[in-house]
Amino acid sequence: MKLGVTLPSFRHDASALDAGRAAEEAGVDGVFVFDHLWPMGRPDRPALAAFVLLGALAASTRRVALGTLVARVGLVDDGILVGQFASLDLIAPGRVIAGLGSGDAKSAAENEAYGYARRSAEDRRSSLKWCAQRLAGMGIPVWIGAGDGSGPSVGLARHLGVAVNLWSVHPVALGSHAASGEVTWGGTVPADPEAAEQLVAGLSAGGASWMVATWPDELGELRRLVSLVRAAGC
Repeated sequence: MKLGVTLPSFRHDASALDAGRAAEEAGVDGVFVFDHLWPMGRPDRPALAAFVLLGALAASTRRVALGTLVARVGLVDDGILVGQFASLDLIAPGRVIAGLGSGDAKSAAENEAYGYARRSAEDRRSSLKWCAQRLAGMGIPVWIGAGDGSGPSVGLARHLGVAVNLWSVHPVALGSHAASGEVTWGGTVPADPEAAEQLVAGLSAGGASWMVATWPDELGELRRLVSLVRAAGC
């Protein structure tokens, strides 16, 4: 199991760039950014543009994977979304992970505030399929965001042969999905060291190929998580 971390991109400053470089130095395998117009439920706060940030990270890091968690279809034309990933792959070849999602009711307010047309779930899934097929055909790893794994996105990912990304699900539930294909996990790691160790062990045993943790309060916590993952033999 590889270890990733989401970067603190809901800021007015460049701290996400510093965080990405620090994560690489700490031994993290990949850094990921959210693709939101504002933090979930907080229209009063800023959000750095995902691909601008990833491009800067591509130029200022050497090893870590660079990914979205997840890029939502519909914010730009499907062809432009694919082109953004393709361009990033030219800058950082072999390091890009295309996390894709169709969006849901939780992010609808962002779209409406910025004038994006309301699209049906079926239409969004059609775009998601089109983008995933083309990116996978380019050799770029694709993760399809599936929330808790109860929706149709899991079936789409399995049909396409790409990874499913589950958010904050229990390792037992993750294991049932891993039996039918690649599964990655994203979520917050408990502050309690014993609980964190149990989570890492559970995700590893459950078959997760990646564990992507939210950015911790202190860099020391990230280093401890790196040690936990390595100690688990992942």
